Formats: sequence, C-alpha cells, structure tokens
Amino acid sequence: MLIQRIITAIWLIPLVLGAIFLLPSNYFSWVLVPVFLIAAKEWGRIIDKDCHVTQWSFTITLGIVLIALNLLVPADAVWLRGHLHPIMLAVILVGALWWLFSLLLVVLFPRSAGWWKNSPMLKSMFGQLTLLPGFVSFIALKSLSTPTDPYWGGILVLLVMLVVWAADSGAYFAGKAIGKIKLAPHVSPGKTLEGFIGGLLTTLIVVAIVMYFSPEQELGLVVGVVLFTALASALGDLSESMFKRVAQIKDSGTILPGHGGVLDRIDSLTAALPIFTLLYIVFWM
Repeated sequence: MLIQRIITAIWLIPLVLGAIFLLPSNYFSWVLVPVFLIAAKEWGRIIDKDCHVTQWSFTITLGIVLIALNLLVPADAVWLRGHLHPIMLAVILVGALWWLFSLLLVVLFPRSAGWWKNSPMLKSMFGQLTLLPGFVSFIALKSLSTPTDPYWGGILVLLVMLVVWAADSGAYFAGKAIGKIKLAPHVSPGKTLEGFIGGLLTTLIVVAIVMYFSPEQELGLVVGVVLFTALASALGDLSESMFKRVAQIKDSGTILPGHGGVLDRIDSLTAALPIFTLLYIVFWM
C-alpha cells in the first residue's frame, strides 16, 4: 500500500504543479471540470452506492453547473478591479456557511445523521455545497495571476495545498507516535486529539516559509490564517469521513492507487480553499 501511494504521488504531484503554474487561468478552469466530475461521481456513491442512475444523474447535474459557471464567469472576469465577481463570491460565501453547518453535523454525529441519511436529495445538496465552492475557490485564487506576476495565483493555490499537506502529515505521524485521545470516535475512530494538535503545529512550517519569502507580512496574521485554514481542512476530512461512514464505504473510489478516489484527495481542500479565499479577500485585497 505504501509503495502504491509513493508511486502515485511521484506522477501525480508533477501533474498538479504543472497545472497550477504552467496553465493559464482560462485553461485551468476547464481542466478542473473533469477532476470535479470524477469527485462528483464518487460523491454519487455516498448518495446511493448501489444505484448507478443516481450517481450519474448527480454527476451530470453538477457538470452542467460547473460548465455554466465557466461560461458565465470566464477566468479573465473572475476579478473586477480588485473585487471578486459577485457570482463567485456568492458561491464561496454559501460554501463558508455550509462548512459551519457541516461542523455542527460532525459534532452531533451520529444523532445528526438521523434526518439526512435516508434522503438522497439532502445528500445531493450536501455534495453540491461541498464541491462547488471548492471549484470556484480554485479558480478564484488561480485567477489572481497577472501579466506582471503570472505565478502569484499558483503560489496561493500551492500555499493552501501545503497547509493541507502539512496538517495531514503532522496529524498522521503525531497520531501514530503519541495519539491516545479519540478526536471524533463516531466519525473517524483513527483520528486522535494529539494527532490533530500535531497537525496544527506542523503547519507552522508553512508560516515559516511565508515569512522567509515575504518578511513584510504580519506574523500574527499569517499564523492566524494558516491555522484557520488548517482547521477548515480537518473539518473537510471529518465531514467526508462522516458521509462515507453512513454510506458504508471505505474509500470514495479507486482511481488513485494507494490513495483511494479523487474525493479522498480533495476532501480537505474543498473546505480549506473557500475559507482561505475569504480570509485573503478580507485581509489582503
């Protein structure tokens, strides 16, 4: 399993970095569509793991919305005179509200599942609220690239990914080494409070990187934004674990050997990206 994870990472990471830094924003926004369609198909298994009609209908519906967003708000219109396009901003704000509600669902689980576990409509809506803001936030950050600074948007996307990776890796190793207290035993029994804290502390490495390359930044602000983004990423992971537990599936898919499905790889990002984007707008735009 570990060998598979390493091999997959070896070819996947260059592809991701190439898309982030080499693709123009208008191409990047369209390349994201099939990625999120795969994630949508995997979310369809959460809605009903045995019904392919349900899975494909959710995928096609989400695909229509993704394409409509790209056509309504082309990459060169995402930012208007330093302001995010109202449609994109609205989607991200709704996403932030969804993650607040999702936190409540996770904290109250399994009692919270009583009113949604048998409702395909609600689980479909939760999938849209998870995936659409993540998609829009990807494009919003990437589109901050300018002719004078063509890599800035890619750097911001990579920064969020580094926070997520640092939090995930730190939580894994700290949990393995000293983890005893269960963080959310009903949602994800393997996660511990010690691992969670270890993950947050590991993200301070990202803070150090930011301050090294951009020492004019306010340290307290950078620490706060990084930690808040890491908290959101942990929530994204727990939220997907909750839905998969109810659906009785271990991995969302098998497309990435050793890693599971696309949804398993982007679950933390779907929460971290909208939160980081809003924080960036508030403090740096």
